[in-house]
Amino acid sequence: MDQKILSLAAEKTADRLQKFLQTLKEDDLANLLQNQAVKGKAAGALLRAIFKGFPCSEEAGALRRLKIYSCCVQLLESGDLQKEVASEIIGLLMLEVHNFPGTLLVELANEFVDAIKEGNLTNGKSLELLPIIFTALATKKEDLAYGKGELNGEECKKKQLINTLCSGRWDHQYVIQLTSMFKDVPLTAEEMEIVVEKVLTMFSKLNLQEIPPLVYQLLVLSSKGSRKRVLEGIIAFFNKLDKQHSEEQSGDELLDFVTVPSGELRHVEGTIILHIVFAIKLDCELGRELLKLLKAGQQGDFSSNICPFSIALFLSITRIQRYEEQVFDLLKSLVIKSFKDLQLLQASKFLQNLVPHRCCVSTMILEVVKNSVHSWDHITQGLVELGFILMDSYGPKKILDGKTIEASSGLSRMPNQHACKLGANILLETFKIHEMIRQEILEQVLNRVVTRGSSPITHFIDLLSNIIMYSPLVLQSCSSKVTETFDYLSFLPLQTVQGLLKAVQPLLKVSLSIRDSLILVLRKAMFASQLDARKSAVAGFLLLLKNFKVLGSLSSSQCSQSIGISQVHVDVHSRYNSVANETFCLEIMDSLRRCLGQQADVRLMLYEGFYDVLRRNSQLANSIMQTLLSQLKQFYEPEPDMLPPLKLEACILTQGDQISLQEPLDCLLCCIQHCLAWYKSRVMPLQQEEEEEEEEGFYQDLDDMLESITSRMIKSELEDFELDKSSDFSQSTGIGIKNNICASLVMGVCEVLIEYNFSISNFSKNKFEEVLSLFMCYKELSDILNEKAGKGKTKMANKTNDSFLSMKFVSDLLTALFRDSTQSHEESLSVLRSSNEFMRYAVSVALQKVQQLKEMGHVSGPDGQNPEKVFQNLCDITRVLLWRYTSIPTSVEESGKKEKGKNISLLCLEGLQKIFSAVQQFYQPKIHQFLRALDATDEEEEADVSVTQRAAFQIRQFQRSLLNILSSQEEDFNSKEALLLVTVLSNLSKLLEPSSTQFVQMLSWTTKICKENSWEDASFCKGLMNLLFSLHVLCKSPVTLLRDLSQDIHGHIGDIDQDVEVEKTNHFAMVNLRTAAPTVCLLLLSQAEKVLEEVDWLITKLKGQVSQEIIPEEASSQATLPNHPIEKAIIIQLGTLLTFFHELVQTALPSGSCVDTLLKDLCKMYTILTALVRYVCQHSRGIPKNMEKLVKLSGSHLTPLCYSFISYIQNKNIKSLKHTGEKKKEKTAAGPTAMARALRETKPIPNLIFAIEQYEKFLIHLSKRSKVNLMQHIKLSTSRDFKIKGNILDMVLQEDEDEDEEGTASEHEGQNKEPAKKKRKK
Repeated sequence: MDQKILSLAAEKTADRLQKFLQTLKEDDLANLLQNQAVKGKAAGALLRAIFKGFPCSEEAGALRRLKIYSCCVQLLESGDLQKEVASEIIGLLMLEVHNFPGTLLVELANEFVDAIKEGNLTNGKSLELLPIIFTALATKKEDLAYGKGELNGEECKKKQLINTLCSGRWDHQYVIQLTSMFKDVPLTAEEMEIVVEKVLTMFSKLNLQEIPPLVYQLLVLSSKGSRKRVLEGIIAFFNKLDKQHSEEQSGDELLDFVTVPSGELRHVEGTIILHIVFAIKLDCELGRELLKLLKAGQQGDFSSNICPFSIALFLSITRIQRYEEQVFDLLKSLVIKSFKDLQLLQASKFLQNLVPHRCCVSTMILEVVKNSVHSWDHITQGLVELGFILMDSYGPKKILDGKTIEASSGLSRMPNQHACKLGANILLETFKIHEMIRQEILEQVLNRVVTRGSSPITHFIDLLSNIIMYSPLVLQSCSSKVTETFDYLSFLPLQTVQGLLKAVQPLLKVSLSIRDSLILVLRKAMFASQLDARKSAVAGFLLLLKNFKVLGSLSSSQCSQSIGISQVHVDVHSRYNSVANETFCLEIMDSLRRCLGQQADVRLMLYEGFYDVLRRNSQLANSIMQTLLSQLKQFYEPEPDMLPPLKLEACILTQGDQISLQEPLDCLLCCIQHCLAWYKSRVMPLQQEEEEEEEEGFYQDLDDMLESITSRMIKSELEDFELDKSSDFSQSTGIGIKNNICASLVMGVCEVLIEYNFSISNFSKNKFEEVLSLFMCYKELSDILNEKAGKGKTKMANKTNDSFLSMKFVSDLLTALFRDSTQSHEESLSVLRSSNEFMRYAVSVALQKVQQLKEMGHVSGPDGQNPEKVFQNLCDITRVLLWRYTSIPTSVEESGKKEKGKNISLLCLEGLQKIFSAVQQFYQPKIHQFLRALDATDEEEEADVSVTQRAAFQIRQFQRSLLNILSSQEEDFNSKEALLLVTVLSNLSKLLEPSSTQFVQMLSWTTKICKENSWEDASFCKGLMNLLFSLHVLCKSPVTLLRDLSQDIHGHIGDIDQDVEVEKTNHFAMVNLRTAAPTVCLLLLSQAEKVLEEVDWLITKLKGQVSQEIIPEEASSQATLPNHPIEKAIIIQLGTLLTFFHELVQTALPSGSCVDTLLKDLCKMYTILTALVRYVCQHSRGIPKNMEKLVKLSGSHLTPLCYSFISYIQNKNIKSLKHTGEKKKEKTAAGPTAMARALRETKPIPNLIFAIEQYEKFLIHLSKRSKVNLMQHIKLSTSRDFKIKGNILDMVLQEDEDEDEEGTASEHEGQNKEPAKKKRKK
């Protein structure tokens, strides 16, 4: 039969073929076709013949053709056919689709749709036909009956088939095929959306491994449209998956299985990111959409678009050049915005209640770094660049006096510091994970260290140090880069050299080549012409001495050696190394001895470093002490009766007119004293057993010399040093400079000897008398210098900053002076206690040390760089100062003695204030330990007491002191002490937990003080008010407080209309005529500015949220929704602020900063009101509740008063100009300054008027949109209109020049003045 059909089909006409086929039954024909196809014989030819025999022109033929078509589709799905046969059949079927009439096409399409919905497909081969059917349908133009209505073909296909197909169930094995199929179908935007939504919902039903090919097909499909939705869907899906995954990992460990293994998920994400990047390379529009997502996330609420997956995706597209700069800029601003938002949230309880705390971008980026271990090589380059961009942009900046803005990691609150730290963390973590990129990171860090000598690079040095500490052995491969960096050492600033060498010190222990190249460089630098290079060499050699221990040195636990790295112990020749180290160290000592002939600065570095070397490397004691001894002998008078005992002349170098210090003798003695004390306490006890006589010689010599110097210094008069009251101390003459140098040397030597004698005294009365005599010598010189140096006073103050007393000694001395109650010490200590001057001196040196810590992060003297020991000393000093201040109040001390100089209790308080702020700055993690140290009670029992409770206990002590001052008579009021107490309370209150009862008590106590005390002291008032606001914002928004205070100010200063009498409200007694303006007024305005900033931030956040929500909700018309809590809060805030400004614009404020700031803040107020109105215009559904009231309030209570206020200012300025005009004849210079002031004060006026007009303009827009007349309460002002009156102009032109100016000014004022309005009597 098949042969007959084929032969008939070969004829030219199809008539016989048609007749023959009509005689056959449908089933026979179908069976025949099936047998032929399965056998793989000429099925294609047979099918062609059958289609030829059933032309579509006849209805019956078309129907039978449809049956055959369906039969072929089933054949294809059965999977019985060979590949070639199936392909041939599909090809034929594709060609025949366009011949079908529209109705049959719909039927055919429906069969497919039903098969897909019911899951009847077995291998999905026939799906290749579906796009052809859809395309054919779209091209048919005749009307078709579908369902109940008549629709044209295209619309039928659009509205029904795609809808039906996408609303049905898709078998997950055909999802990819179906998605791929749609790319060949012409789709409208609406259909595209339906398809994309369907595919996105299928993600969660597929296996993880099936998602990448599906995403690939979806991205190909997205070239037709809906790109944004595709990207959003993919990002949202993986964000959700990541969250589930992290919850599972952090959740119950007893879970037997995790839904997705971590590695598999990351590999899939990596593949998908690559697919998206590839698609973006081919389709720029997709890239633009992705950037828009990043921008949207940055502006508004980034919870949906910004997640670890999307950040990894953004970093990947930085490999495409045209997006690189844009993406990095956006990521950079995203990071800084995230930190700024966090800072704003932390500072305001009002915002915390409204906005839930979200995951920070920095956490997400570090998550990306962690995930990138799973072969995400395509993002590592982006991560490294982002890290360096953040560090470069937000690192510390240089300030005026050359010091960098330092901040400890514990309390680096500023967003910039956080961003810089994040950059460093990204680089460090990337370095740990990816070997490939290590070389590049190290090179870039070292390049920055070398090339940025002038700007601060501490952050890069810290990063370098962390990298090297992580794995010194890994860096051996990069040793060439490190040694190359050493070549630049002599050109770098000293601070950089010290940081760099400290950072690379672990490498020196594992790599001899690096160490040798460093030594070569340092030796060259030792003889360089630049002083800085020689200082760098000394710093380098001292570092080497500290870290290469000689055999037999004390264990590192005794020396608190700072370096301990597991990988360093790789060295197998440790025994040999210790011996080699000895030779090596002695060689370095030889090099360093040569420095003793160089400039004072170089010697100074050496003396400062020797103590640390000795402590770390005790076997070098002999060498070091001998060096110091021989150096001292050059300046020591060996004759026991010679006065003075030191050759000061030899310490001073005179070259022509230049006189400079050659030998810092005081530092030499200081170094000797500390080294000797350490040697005696640590090394000698161990040596006593061995009885090594010859080694003890130097120590005995030094002791004898120091004893001799002490006794002779006490005997010496100032005249022996050629210094007395009649000497010349001016900085302009040679003799004056020389005398200044001598005086500072003598004072330094006295300080060193005070410490030496106290430390060896063992509480002997004679020694303490010697200490006091030395102090009197120091005091006498110090008084002369202070008296002589009128201008040089500041210089002198700088000198005393570097007191030679060590911090440990200061702490011991204060403890002995104030707290030692041992009976046997009583008599000897009374010698020192009898001198108030000496006690004051001891406290003031403690103050200097704390100040030094605050400014530099460390203190001078031994162990000054060791944070642990400094902290211990701080605790001891604080304990003593606190006891002294609380047990002997200032008032008691002052009533007893009237001496010149500061009161000791006041000095103690000043010290406490500095210590509390320093501890919060540098020792944030140890605050609990610090407060425990202050408690006199037994520490063991109270280990579980919280920081808040301990801080509250200290606060109560200071509150009592402040209350005592406030209850004193007005003439006894000590404003300095009161201000210090307020500062201490402010510092301590930061340690209270805002939710605790102690915090609430502190707030109510501060409020009570402000309400009940009315001291007319501006600085005290400012401090107290600042404390009040800083506490208040952590509980609730301060707007009501602002309103009350503004009423007080209005009451005290009076109204701009002199005829109006203002009733005094007196909410806060602290506001009085003296403090109301400018002190309180400016403080309130700055607080109002912060509130406005918060409101502005909230409006921006709302815009971001609404723009993301609004798409699905556009259908819901103007139905009034429940009021958004944020909208409500914004309106309440602005309403209360409006009443605050309402008071202030009626107040007769004095000219100057108050008026300036008020005008600027009013301008901000109107700008934010405008922003709110614009937000309601664009986004909100209907006008929020209370909005009308707010607009009404602004129209009645603020705008008209603003214009009156402007008129008041202008009137005032004209009067002052007239006043100046009258005085002009007497003083000519006064005119221009008054004019300049008037111009400055009126400058913000046009901005304010513009802001008001913008606000009114958008109100009109909103009124039109909402059909609510918001303008009924607002009177559009005409006071700014003007016209030129000709007759007046003629009169003016005829007058004199002076009168001319006056007349014009007053005329303008007359024009500008608003009709006077009645104000309420208060």
